[in-house]
Amino acid sequence: MVTQFPWLTTIVLIPLLAALLIPFIPDKDGKTMRWYALGVGITNLALMCYTFWNNYNASDSGFQLVEKYLWLPQIGLSWAVSVDGLSMPLVLLAGLVTTLSIFAAWQVDYKPRLFYFLMLVLYSAQVGVFVAQDLMLLFIMWELELVPVYLLISMWGGQKRRYAATKFLLYTAAASIFILVAALGMAFYGEGNITFDMVELGLKDYPLAFELLVYLGLLITFGVKLAVFPLHTWLPDAHGEASAPVSMILAGVLLKMGGYGLIRLNLEMLSDAHIYFAPVLAILGVVNIVYGGLNSFGQSNMKRRLAYSSVAHMGFVLLGIASFTDLGVSGALLQMISHGLIAAVLFFLAGVTYDRLHTLVLDEMGGFGRVMPKVFALFTVSAMASLALPGMSGFASELMVFVGFTTSDVYSSIFRTLTVFLAAIGLILTPIYLLSMLRQMFYSTGQAPACLLKDTPYENEVLDEAVCFGTNCVLPAKSVYTDAKPREVAIAFCFLVLIIGIGLYPKMATGMYDAKTVAVNSQVRQSYTFAKANPQLFAKGFLFPRIPESEVLSVSGVFK
Repeated sequence: MVTQFPWLTTIVLIPLLAALLIPFIPDKDGKTMRWYALGVGITNLALMCYTFWNNYNASDSGFQLVEKYLWLPQIGLSWAVSVDGLSMPLVLLAGLVTTLSIFAAWQVDYKPRLFYFLMLVLYSAQVGVFVAQDLMLLFIMWELELVPVYLLISMWGGQKRRYAATKFLLYTAAASIFILVAALGMAFYGEGNITFDMVELGLKDYPLAFELLVYLGLLITFGVKLAVFPLHTWLPDAHGEASAPVSMILAGVLLKMGGYGLIRLNLEMLSDAHIYFAPVLAILGVVNIVYGGLNSFGQSNMKRRLAYSSVAHMGFVLLGIASFTDLGVSGALLQMISHGLIAAVLFFLAGVTYDRLHTLVLDEMGGFGRVMPKVFALFTVSAMASLALPGMSGFASELMVFVGFTTSDVYSSIFRTLTVFLAAIGLILTPIYLLSMLRQMFYSTGQAPACLLKDTPYENEVLDEAVCFGTNCVLPAKSVYTDAKPREVAIAFCFLVLIIGIGLYPKMATGMYDAKTVAVNSQVRQSYTFAKANPQLFAKGFLFPRIPESEVLSVSGVFK
């Protein structure tokens, strides 16, 4: 039982309870609903900031604000929530992105009650995933999150929305069964009381073969969510058909649930098995970076290009997790936070552009930078952040991952050289596909206009001043394609301030979790003592990690 006010329980339940009140609120045109949902989002985000500012200790690597209530004691299920360095930054990220996504959905007029109901339920579920200390509770929240996303895509998406929503549901729901299997297997293993508490599960001494099987199952689950090759194919379809607010949450929060799960369960709780899977994660990370970059460059649909860009950027998360260094693991978490902000603002601006042009095809754009200079400026700054321009958060996170993996002393120099070289190719591809996208969108393509001013009210105007893009030619002074509105500028500004702030002062983010990532990486390195004691199970090629003998001796007997 808790001995203080249940802050985390309140944060999880406020959006859910607020959503249940929506059917009883009078509203004819949807305007009341959007203000109500936005008010709930801002209130919950403010409560998060207040709670963590006053009750969270960044120097403590353990669980904090622990709240535990017996739910079904017969099977060991409890409502157990807490935060530490891994979860607290992601809770704030979820609150910020979801609140701004609600603000971005200001023009939703089709079934607004249902839309904002689903957005608030999704808000509650994703925060619940990050704060769950009970593994079965994490599974329940993980499953609860799927339903709102499926409905939000299938009802407010594009022409192929049902196909994209169904594919998303099949991939993620089928893969999430491994969380249930892992929870049951770990809870029922050994003697004593059945429990799903992550702290108690982490203290159990599992056989290596059991850990390897559980690790593999969870890697599939979180690999689907993180869009790891070849489990990523649902992501471009979902992003291509989802509305902008839903894409913001997909890229800004839901992908990060996969990375969080890998660090929380695979890295921290199954550290023995991680010794053997780490090289696989590094290889998959490189594949994601190169494959995502190449596919992004080949996309003519703007949102699909950004979706494959997300696939590439998640490769750096895998590299950091596999690095066996404090800097690499810290960089992986910073990459999750950074990409959550950058991807969210890019998909938001993609929605702003679509609202004006009614097309996502890059070949149908070109030259409208003169008509919408604010959109042009915001899009350009966001793209620069995505391609890791120095001074932006993307540069800080990717540099940390690169340096962390390069300086890792557990991989052979050949493996590190190949990995870093191939990952660097992805870094070269990123500015190519992002800058070419900006050129196609905002600058003249050099092709003949898709339309003429003849037989229009503007045919006697000076043609040199005409702006041609898509299927329309207009004069800047008479353009119906309005620039970004104050609401839209404010949303983008909220993201960009944090992106630039973290880029200039990364400790703004890393200071919240460094103590935790150092503790997790220390435990992983100690787990090598178990592998050392079982040489018949530990392959020793250039591919596999080898911790120095001096460190092995220093941590001998400290395992778990």
